[in-house]
Amino acid sequence: MTRVALIAHDEKKADLVEFAQDHEPQLQEYELIATGTTGKRLLEETDLDVERKESGPLGGDLMIGSEVAEGRLDGIVFLRDPLRAQPHEPDISALLRICDVHDTALATNLESAEFLIEGLQE
Repeated sequence: MTRVALIAHDEKKADLVEFAQDHEPQLQEYELIATGTTGKRLLEETDLDVERKESGPLGGDLMIGSEVAEGRLDGIVFLRDPLRAQPHEPDISALLRICDVHDTALATNLESAEFLIEGLQE
C-alpha cells in the first residue's frame, strides 16, 4: 500500500488540513503518517486514518526520516513556512537529504503536493 507522510510548520497546518480535506478520497487510499500536532488536527478535522508520530520538536520529523531510510515511505508532503519558521519546528534539511539519498518524493508547497498526490495515484 502507498504510504505518505504529512508534516506542516505551525503557520501551514491549516493549509495542510484544507489540502487533506480537498483530497480526502485520494488520501483515504493511502497509509498516512504525520507528526504529532499535524496528525491530531488531521484526525480531528478529516475522516482520514492517520498514524501519529511524535511532534516535530520531540523528534517526529526524525521518525519520519527513519521511515524513508527503511524504504517504508513513498512520499512526504512537508508544508513549510520559508519566511517565519520557528526554532521549535521541524527542520527540512535532514528530511531533504534522506529523501534525496533514497529517491523519495518530497513536496514543500501546495502545488508540488498536488503533483505528488497525483503522481502516486498513477
